[in-house]
Amino acid sequence: MNNAYEERLGTERMLPLVFKMALPAIAAQFVNLLYNLVDRIYIGHIPDIGTDALAGIGVTSAVIILISAFSSIVGAGGAPLAAIALGQGDRERAGKILGNGFILLIIFTLITSSIAYIFMEPILLFTGASGRTIGYATDYLSVYLLGTLFVELSVGLNTFINIQGRPAIAMYSVLIGAILNIALDPLFIFTFDMGVKGAAFATILSQACSAAWTLSFLTSGKASLRLERQYMKLHKSILFPVLALGISPFIMASTESLVSFVLNGTLERFGDIYVSALAIMQSAMMIVSVPLTGFAQGFVPIVSYNYGHHDFNRVKSCFKIALISMFSFNFVLIVFMILFPSVIAGAFTTDQKLITVVCQMMPIFLAGMTIFGLQRTCQNMFVALGQAKVSIFIALLRKVFLLVPLALVLPHIMGVHGVFAAEGISDATAAICCTLIFAFRFPKILR
Repeated sequence: MNNAYEERLGTERMLPLVFKMALPAIAAQFVNLLYNLVDRIYIGHIPDIGTDALAGIGVTSAVIILISAFSSIVGAGGAPLAAIALGQGDRERAGKILGNGFILLIIFTLITSSIAYIFMEPILLFTGASGRTIGYATDYLSVYLLGTLFVELSVGLNTFINIQGRPAIAMYSVLIGAILNIALDPLFIFTFDMGVKGAAFATILSQACSAAWTLSFLTSGKASLRLERQYMKLHKSILFPVLALGISPFIMASTESLVSFVLNGTLERFGDIYVSALAIMQSAMMIVSVPLTGFAQGFVPIVSYNYGHHDFNRVKSCFKIALISMFSFNFVLIVFMILFPSVIAGAFTTDQKLITVVCQMMPIFLAGMTIFGLQRTCQNMFVALGQAKVSIFIALLRKVFLLVPLALVLPHIMGVHGVFAAEGISDATAAICCTLIFAFRFPKILR
């Protein structure tokens, strides 16, 4: 067992260490984002049906996000606790967290995919599918559900590679799936003439390869923290802390699904073109949020390990680097999208009417995201420090307490513009509140 990679989390100079850990994760998430966008770009350019098919895929995203969110309970909840245990020198507890997390992912997959498959059409209609788009939505989702386990395992377990100080190995897991998906998309969609079903098949085959790579490393002698059968027996003392901390990132991810339910359902009353426009704008948000997720995957293990090791100066140093980096990246990209919305829209569609709608709504939709880098940093710090309760509150604040009510109320005042304005208002408000809470709580946590 080689612990040298793991131990560098507590010894290497902080600035190069943060970027050494973060850049592979960011690169992986960029490519991961690319293959999510490629799906939509290819689908949006299918002759004659592209706009309706894009709306159908946009509707399925609510269900897919909800199912995938369960992997974050293990990946974003269990991994920081395992890193803290490693920092404390408790390798047995870290192994049990990984083993119990693996079993949880299998249980989550069986429950969520079964429910989604049985009630597929009513769920999709509830999320905003119309008579014109429901066929495309069911075609895509019925195939995607076959590969749910691959998605859960590849996403949920990949963070356990990061906490071992092996970000490059974790990056390869994502790259394998992403590159395969980009290559398979045109083959299945156009060459085999499978349309949206082809896009779904390409996705699940790619994720199967990612899952295989992740499992092969975690069960090999190269891993300093291995996935072992002896640690797979479920224990309350392991499960409850994982579930308590993991519920925050789960809420962060799953409420995106709730928001999609509400926004798509509201926009469907104004016309399918607004549902298509939302799909494009949410994809634009992913261009910013996904790399931030990658950066968080890099710095969270460093914070957790050093917090477990009681080296609080290194915790503070890591936070400062993360805050400056994440805020700056987020601000620059969001301002660019607000100023040049047609560039983004044109990548997804040639429908001039749809491009016009996106250009009208994107500045309203993204305005609050300009300062959202503050929340992403502070919220991930709370998770890294094992602060379950405050993490849950912040996760609920943005989407459940703010966005959903605003998305239901503002359209009665502002019409369709109110649906998009709800996102901007809630993003800005939540970012300010989260930053203030962190400024107050952080010194107390370290004391």
